[in-house]
Amino acid sequence: MASGGLTQAAMLLVAAQLLCLGAADADQETGTVIPAESRPCVDCHAFEFMQRALQDLKKTAFNLDARTETLVLRAERRALCNCMPGGSLR
Repeated sequence: MASGGLTQAAMLLVAAQLLCLGAADADQETGTVIPAESRPCVDCHAFEFMQRALQDLKKTAFNLDARTETLVLRAERRALCNCMPGGSLR
């Protein structure tokens, strides 16, 4: 008999939870919409962040390009200096 009472209590708890979840879903569906004018401009902040990140990437790419060009020129100079007798290019 005690197990029958526990089963009924468990079923009652499950039913109550289902009712609560259903009510919460209904509240979310019929909730009020906050107008865009009163919300913080998350998109603006994200856009500014992405602009700064893009500028940083451009700066890094330029630095890498300049560094690569310097290294290539140095390697070409070494190759030429190794070919020329007496280091006449210096």
